[in-house]
Amino acid sequence: MTSAPRIEIAEHAGVCYGVERALAMAADAATSAPAPVHTLGPLIHNPLVVDELEQAGVGLADTLDDAATGSVIIRAHGVVPQVIEQARDRGLTVIDATCPYVKRVHHAAERLVADGYQLIVVGESGHPEVEGIMGHADDRACVVSAPCDLDAIEIEKRVGVVVQTTQTQEALADIVSALLARADEVRVINTICSATQERQKAASELASRADVMIVVGGKNSGNTRRLAQICAERCAATHHVEDASEIETTWFAGAELIGITAGASTPSAHIERAVNAICNLTGAVHAR
Repeated sequence: MTSAPRIEIAEHAGVCYGVERALAMAADAATSAPAPVHTLGPLIHNPLVVDELEQAGVGLADTLDDAATGSVIIRAHGVVPQVIEQARDRGLTVIDATCPYVKRVHHAAERLVADGYQLIVVGESGHPEVEGIMGHADDRACVVSAPCDLDAIEIEKRVGVVVQTTQTQEALADIVSALLARADEVRVINTICSATQERQKAASELASRADVMIVVGGKNSGNTRRLAQICAERCAATHHVEDASEIETTWFAGAELIGITAGASTPSAHIERAVNAICNLTGAVHAR
């Protein structure tokens, strides 16, 4: 008789401190802040959570014009400083849920620019967190995601580097190595969040042993997509889902160990729903 497959959750998975803090602030604002309450852009990159917030009374405003009165919550990714000033000038109550680790990047960028360094931001161009970092550098910075992006940039003698919190150490090392070949001085402030590193390391370890990996979290979440990429490099049967309803029975044929990890914007309840779905579909046992 074939034994039931086992489910194992990565040692570090799901919401990080910054997201947990932002969610708690939003929940508190829903009942105590001047109404109506909106987040300025998605609070976190997880469409299911955005829907849950709306049901709890926290709406979504794409711009300040969509939140003309009441309160506005600044999302965990942060914004350019001018946005907070504009919100206050309009008489809105501002609840700043920017992740403290993201604020650390803002301060590092400001300091490097003030000290006369050409600023390089290692990250995803167009990502809300990166846009916020650029705003704190007076837009005097260049965003790069790979060493080849440096080819289009005239590198100065003194270069300062900060990193989007959810980037990998490998991406940072590759870009710094390329910069060292072209600049006289490269000052690096490593602003990768420890929670990101922990989740990536734990996901890598589990994916190396698992027959199937399930990555739970928003498809629009950069850190979750990176987890899925890391897992796929070690486990070919890797599947990224936003919701447990997407999970298919056929994925687990012949599997003995089913691994689960989740991005830093994935609440524990969403992970638990995935575990329950897999158990119901396969008869798997959760190895707690």
